[in-house]
Amino acid sequence: MTAVMIQGTGSNVGKSLLVAGLCRAARHRGLSVAPFKPQNMSNNAAVTADGGEIGRAQALQARACGLEPHTDMNPVLLKPETDTGSQVILQGRAIGRAQARDYAALKSRLLEGVLESFARLRRGHDLVIVEGAGSPAEVNLRPRDIANMGFARAAGVPVVLAGDVDRGGVIAQIVGTQAVIDAGDAAMVRGFLINKFRGDPRLFDDGYRLIEERTGWRGFGVVPWFAGAHRLPAEDAVDLRAGRGNGLHVVCLTLSRIANFDDLDPLAAEPAVRLTMLGAGQAIPGDADLVILPGTKSTMGDLAFLRAQGWDVDLAAHRRRGGHVLGICGGYQMLGHVIGDPSGADGVAGQVPGLGLLDVTTVMSPEKRVVRVTGTATGQPVTGYEIHMGRTSGPDCARPFAHVPDADGAVSADGRVMGSYLHGLFSDDGFRAAYLARLGAASQPGFEAGVDAALDDLADHLEAHLDVAGLLAVAR
Repeated sequence: MTAVMIQGTGSNVGKSLLVAGLCRAARHRGLSVAPFKPQNMSNNAAVTADGGEIGRAQALQARACGLEPHTDMNPVLLKPETDTGSQVILQGRAIGRAQARDYAALKSRLLEGVLESFARLRRGHDLVIVEGAGSPAEVNLRPRDIANMGFARAAGVPVVLAGDVDRGGVIAQIVGTQAVIDAGDAAMVRGFLINKFRGDPRLFDDGYRLIEERTGWRGFGVVPWFAGAHRLPAEDAVDLRAGRGNGLHVVCLTLSRIANFDDLDPLAAEPAVRLTMLGAGQAIPGDADLVILPGTKSTMGDLAFLRAQGWDVDLAAHRRRGGHVLGICGGYQMLGHVIGDPSGADGVAGQVPGLGLLDVTTVMSPEKRVVRVTGTATGQPVTGYEIHMGRTSGPDCARPFAHVPDADGAVSADGRVMGSYLHGLFSDDGFRAAYLARLGAASQPGFEAGVDAALDDLADHLEAHLDVAGLLAVAR
C-alpha cells in the first residue's frame, strides 16, 4: 500500500472525519498509517512537538493513527487574517503573509514542500490517507493547484470522491464534478462515497446506481449520519455547537477571526455547563456566569469587531453584576488597557485602547511563540500550548494564571477576571474540574478518553457502511 486521497464535492462534506475514521480503521487492521493534507485553511491550529503548526484536524487524524502530530502531515497551513489575506505556514513555520490575488505566485515553492513532506510520510508508513481541500470542481483554481488534483497528479495518488447528501443535490455534486474536471483529473478518481445520510440508506439505492451509471465510477458505500461526531473536536467555526447542559451559563464571544476554538469543546461536553456561542449582533445575556474571550488571528481587528457588537458595554455590565471573565490568548490581550503594535505585526501599525478589565498592556512583535507547555494552574498539573505574537505585562501579572514553568497570564485583584496565553487547558480533567468548582459547577471526567472512544466508534461506523477493504485497496 502507499496512499489514497479523499476529495470532496465541496467544503464541509465531512472529509476530515472520514479520513480520521479511515485512519483508525486502518490502524485496527494492523497497518502503520499516517494522515496528510497538502493545504489547509484554518485558524484552528495544533502545535507539534518541535514547535511547528498544523491544522487541528490533522492532529486529530494523527491521534486516530496513534501518532504524534508532525508538521509533514499538513505542510501548508493558511491562517486567514482578513477577508483577502492570510498568514502562510510552510512545514510548520510562518513564511509571511499573502493576499489572495498574490498567493498563486507562491504555489511552486509550496508544492515543492508539499511533495517533500508527503514523500517522507510515505517512506515511513504502510499507508498514507490524504485529505483534499474544498472541491476539485473549482476548476478556476485548478492552475497551480496543490490541494486537490494538482497534488494527486503530481504525487500519483488515486482519489475517492465524497459527496454530502445532507445538503441536497448529491447526484449533481458527483456527476457534475466529473462533468467539469478535465479527463486527466477524472482518470485519477477510482470511485465515490455518499456521506451524512439520514434515514434508511436503501432509499438511495436508485440514486446510487444512477451515479455509477453516469460516471462509470465505483461506489464504496453510503455512510449514515454519525451521531457521535459531537464528541470529536470541531474543525471549522461553522461546527461550533452549544453545550447540552443546563447549569453554569458560559458565553463565548464568536469573534470574526476566532482561533483555536476547540478550547471550548470540553466545556460543551459538560452536563453541568450550558455553553452559548454568541453570534454577531447578539447581546451578552444577563444570566451569563462566565464570559470567554477566545483566541483570534487578528487581536486588534477583532477588538474593533467586539466593540461594533456592543460587547464592550455588555462586558462592563456583566462585570458590575459580579460575573466572571476569561480571556484566552488574543482574548487575554484585549482585556488590558492598551495594545500596541509598533511594527504592524498584527495588521496595521499603531496603538488601540483595550477593554481595561485587567491592569496589563500588550506589545505586539513579529516573533511568534509556538510551544507546548506543562506546569500548574489553579493548583492542578496542566498541559497546553501557546501560539501567539505579543508580550503582556503589568501589575495584574503579579497574580499569574499559571506557571508553565514561568508565570503566565494575569488575574484581577478580586479574582473574577483572568487572562492566559494557554490553549488546551480545558481538555485536562483536573484543571477543568478545579476551574468549574470555583464557579460552583461540577465536572464530568474523561473528556480525552471520550475522544478516543468516539474515534473507535467512527471507525466501526465506517466499517459497517463502507467497503473499507476495497477503498484501502485503491492505494495499492
